Amino acid sequence: MVGSAPGTTVPEQPDERLRPPGRRPWTGLWVPALALPPLVLLAAASWTGRWVRPSADDWCFLPVVRDEGISGIVGTFYLDDNGRVANGLLVGAYARFGVAGHQWFAVVSAVLTLGVLWAVAGAALRRAGLSVPRGTALLLASMATALFLFATTNTYKTFYWPAASVSHTLPPVLACAALIPLLRSRSRRGRLFASVSAFLMGLVIGTLSEETTVVVLVVLVAAALTGRRVFPAHARTYGRAWCAAGIAGTGTGALILLASPGSQARRERFGAQNAALLAPDSLIGSLRGFGEIIATVATTWQYAGAVAAGLLLGLLADRADGTPARPPAHRALLATTGTLALLVSGYLCTVITYPAFAERVAVANRLWNDYLLLYIVLLVGAGLLIGQALRPLARNTVPVKAVCAALCVLVCIGPAIALARLDTNMQARAERWDRQDRWLRERAAAGADAAPYTPVTVSGMLEPFSRQGRSPWPAGCVADYYRLERVTYSTELP
Repeated sequence: MVGSAPGTTVPEQPDERLRPPGRRPWTGLWVPALALPPLVLLAAASWTGRWVRPSADDWCFLPVVRDEGISGIVGTFYLDDNGRVANGLLVGAYARFGVAGHQWFAVVSAVLTLGVLWAVAGAALRRAGLSVPRGTALLLASMATALFLFATTNTYKTFYWPAASVSHTLPPVLACAALIPLLRSRSRRGRLFASVSAFLMGLVIGTLSEETTVVVLVVLVAAALTGRRVFPAHARTYGRAWCAAGIAGTGTGALILLASPGSQARRERFGAQNAALLAPDSLIGSLRGFGEIIATVATTWQYAGAVAAGLLLGLLADRADGTPARPPAHRALLATTGTLALLVSGYLCTVITYPAFAERVAVANRLWNDYLLLYIVLLVGAGLLIGQALRPLARNTVPVKAVCAALCVLVCIGPAIALARLDTNMQARAERWDRQDRWLRERAAAGADAAPYTPVTVSGMLEPFSRQGRSPWPAGCVADYYRLERVTYSTELP
């Protein structure tokens, strides 16, 4: 080399010799930095949870848990309401702490969602044998979490309302948690543990949410049917066995739920018997509603952040030998199967909820969450495939990475503005709710049998005497909560 003494050799710098092709030292800095915007968004939203106060179904859950404990709410769910045993357990877990349980629910669910998706992303990358910059799994998980919770038409009902979150937001997250033992198993004992975990988690999902049950069953059946071509040769038998365990557990849980007195009572209340579900009018109405949901979700541009995160992964991921990771051989089959699983499960979820919601099924966004997480995961996968295909074709991928990085930041701005506005509304509602709460407790302590109640709403949540006093529900539950005989409609706060 020029400038070296005769007979000597100046070795290359270690970082140059060991660095995978296309990898730069500063990649390990800007990739984890991209996770900061969604993480800040998640932290700010969790802090706003301090303004959550009971409403809608919460009014009915609180007195039961207070007077009869968690077993009481589980019995109410199983025998009278809907048959969701696991749902009753989770409701009891937060309702036993009263208002504080509602306030802390957002923090707990945010940490749980981020933690599960982070663990799944990290385990999946390791299982695939991919070398990625530090912080990549956190970026994928934080972006998916932020989009799942905040890029919706009603964040309050998705994230802050515990009753809806337990039924529609947390179930798909818990279903993802069953992937962790599968992806981390290395021995026969580990594979057995993963299969048992899949069965048990399926049992929980089956008694927690009918809609997530549908999504899980469709995805597992699709995975089992395509396993011969998708799973590696050494893992085909195990992969199918794991799918079978998940199907068995979920199916068992679903049967327990459907056979319960509460589920039968719910079907009778809403006319959701088999004949009604399969009636032409119901099927056509469900198809129309699902079409409107697809249009809404597809035109929500913030979900492009999932594609951008996946594209970055495709551009940055290397194999163990340092060469760029190539797209899977059956990428067309994977894409087709995933898309069909999303469409089929989404439509079936709409079918089973249509009798209860009718035309409102297209605007009840909390009902979409059961398959919305699958949609986001598929978008990340699509971005990954695009990035892997683009990498060998482009001489310089820096401009593409820059655009993706900018998009990952931009998609957080809209939800941040919406959350700031929601924080203001929730604070105003909390102050009015607390004022009325103190007054009602004073009236009950003074021995009153009845007291006036003024509806205090936020984000379209139901309150007693909505529609200018024409809809009393859940006034009876409010009276039970304050140990009154009844509450009456009032237009002015005390």
